[in-house]
Amino acid sequence: MIKRKFYRAEWEDGQEEQGLAALAEGRQAKELVVREELMTAAAFRWRNQLFLYYECMGRDVAPEEIAGEAMPYLKSWPGQGKPSRWAEMADVFHFNEPESKEHWLRKEPVERRGGRVAHLKPEMIASYIYYHYQLQEERAFFGSKYEIIAIHGNLLFGYQEFPGIVEEPIVPGRLATKGTPDNWNDSRMDLHFQPWEDDGYLYFKPIETVFAFYVGDVKP
Repeated sequence: MIKRKFYRAEWEDGQEEQGLAALAEGRQAKELVVREELMTAAAFRWRNQLFLYYECMGRDVAPEEIAGEAMPYLKSWPGQGKPSRWAEMADVFHFNEPESKEHWLRKEPVERRGGRVAHLKPEMIASYIYYHYQLQEERAFFGSKYEIIAIHGNLLFGYQEFPGIVEEPIVPGRLATKGTPDNWNDSRMDLHFQPWEDDGYLYFKPIETVFAFYVGDVKP
């Protein structure tokens, strides 16, 4: 079974460029993809933060196994139970999910793998999750197979692949209800997002890719 994981980290003050230089080649991540312990492994940067997205095959892979080169340059997150430089993010929305390795392998070349971020208004987090879980599990409409959104605090991180592949999920939905608005605009997602401080824009903004590897593309 394929497990999709996401983590968020923050650079120590003044250590971002050194950390990114150490991580730039993604040596550890690439090796895990070559060994087929990961199907996809990608890292993204935004402001003073680092994000990981990866797909485990066969065992749970820890973030330090993927981006250990960055560890000396990262802050420790509080409230993790034990000292940790990685905050795990929770999956809050996906159109599709892995049914098997064969189902999840990309059938067409991927031109670009991207990350994006947005902030929710804290008081709207529950509503955002409610609407998206309902849409997801009612299979109300289909979208990009590999798109997924995770959350930590009120920060959303999204992973996407281009061109997007839209297909009906194999895994059945977990809800028998029909509560998703017929017109998705009626969910008023515009009221859920916190405007960006610099330009007042709502919704997601793209962030920079540090590395991205896929099992069908890398060679030993």
